Amino acid sequence: MEKLSLLARVQAKPGQEATVENFLKEALALAQREAGTLRWYAFKINENTFGIFDTFATEDDRQAHLNGEIAKGLLANADTLLSMPPVLERLELLAVK
Repeated sequence: MEKLSLLARVQAKPGQEATVENFLKEALALAQREAGTLRWYAFKINENTFGIFDTFATEDDRQAHLNGEIAKGLLANADTLLSMPPVLERLELLAVK
């Protein structure tokens, strides 16, 4: 059962919007290999702001995701791609349909 989630927001540097968007689209394959990541969404807020929302049953699952390949890839390229550090919020889900 989904109890926990993460909401991450990233802002692309000017000229890096397409690269960030493509990274997020390609990250779906990585998320699909994470057994503890129950749902994973990448989305675009505006021209240069993107987000990820994902859900987990346990804190261990959430922590495994935070230590996984998506986070590593994003952080390894943050200086080149992002205008500011990612904003990450740990959420507790109250109701899920």
